[in-house]
Amino acid sequence: MKRGYLSEYFIGVAAKTLAATEIDPHTSRGHEYQGVDAFREFLGSPDAKKKIGVTYIRLEDDEPPLRLELDGTWYNSRKNQPHREPEYRLYYPAAAEEVVRKARAGDTLFFCKPKTGSLLAMSCAAGSAIEQQLFWLFGLRATGERFDENKRDLRQDRGQELSFTARYILELIEIEAIITEDEWLDALLKKFGAKFPATRLFSEFARRHAPETSIRDDPDHALITWIEFEERLFRTLERYIVSERLADGFMHGRQADVEGFIKFSLSVQNRRKSRAGSALENHLAVIFDARGLKFERGAKTENNNKPDFLFPGAKEYASSSFSANRLIMLGAKSTCKDRWRQVLAEAKRIKTKHLLTLEPGISENQTSEMRTKSLQLVLPKKLHETYKPNQQKSLLDLRDFITLVEKTQR
Repeated sequence: MKRGYLSEYFIGVAAKTLAATEIDPHTSRGHEYQGVDAFREFLGSPDAKKKIGVTYIRLEDDEPPLRLELDGTWYNSRKNQPHREPEYRLYYPAAAEEVVRKARAGDTLFFCKPKTGSLLAMSCAAGSAIEQQLFWLFGLRATGERFDENKRDLRQDRGQELSFTARYILELIEIEAIITEDEWLDALLKKFGAKFPATRLFSEFARRHAPETSIRDDPDHALITWIEFEERLFRTLERYIVSERLADGFMHGRQADVEGFIKFSLSVQNRRKSRAGSALENHLAVIFDARGLKFERGAKTENNNKPDFLFPGAKEYASSSFSANRLIMLGAKSTCKDRWRQVLAEAKRIKTKHLLTLEPGISENQTSEMRTKSLQLVLPKKLHETYKPNQQKSLLDLRDFITLVEKTQR
């Protein structure tokens, strides 16, 4: 499969802890990001004050990003002190307060300089999932109050590979890094035509043509390989279909069809989300079948709840003579966010619920709450590295989960 890297999108990135003097009007009336002098490598060292494009972004775990496309002033705060070393700061305008002052002292500030476009000034809460995800994505760490303690020059190394996980995090900050498999377009059109097939059929096609992998030896690698390849094939077909539709235009006579365009745009986004969840379930079912596990998909439990996977099945679950210790349920969500709580009510007979997700770097607070609610997270092995070491101790990978089910079904 093709590879892409962060260096194709960014030239530099750094992170620091925000001080009250930077963002709290009760502490200081200044409008400056301080401790950012080390970003001169990417923004330069102008003699005079320089206006630059800046996108101010506030990131929350369960909310869309709040962003403003404005500007900022990059300047040497010691220009009139020739006996001292220069110190550059970024002055943000009053119009940016709507976003900037969502932050609190102790939050984390990321500066990201794309290859093209405005500087990204992104803040997020310390200890949040998005902070953890961005630290992993950019190869940074928990930091102090200056960029020189925590920066990365992506002109010197390629940075993180744009895997499914990396692209997922980039999309959280509204950067779309699409990697397609253009050499497969003719085969896709021959097989499905210029339309989206049922997810089950598309998943089958992806598995058949994906790089070789072993379900028995490494089910975690198999799952990630299939998910990754299917995603790239889907984006290849999607780009073709969407470009054809855009070429037709959105006009009613001489008038722009704004509603039609918005409806089409939403359909693209919704299709991506629903397809990702269905594809995950499809691939898991194939792995479970290949390992000889007995299970049902969407079997009814109480109150018409339907766990994604119930082991061994509805008949055993409904039988009071079948030990609850031999029942296992698995929810499968490509991203869990706050939806993980839905899984808790899906099978009352089963004390410990299992949830497999592809979401990287969930915050410590959330994983701790999951444990108190008797929810066991399952993630493909490769995703464990996006979690902190103390979190990793309590995670299962797919191989672990399969072994657990096999023990109950012997």
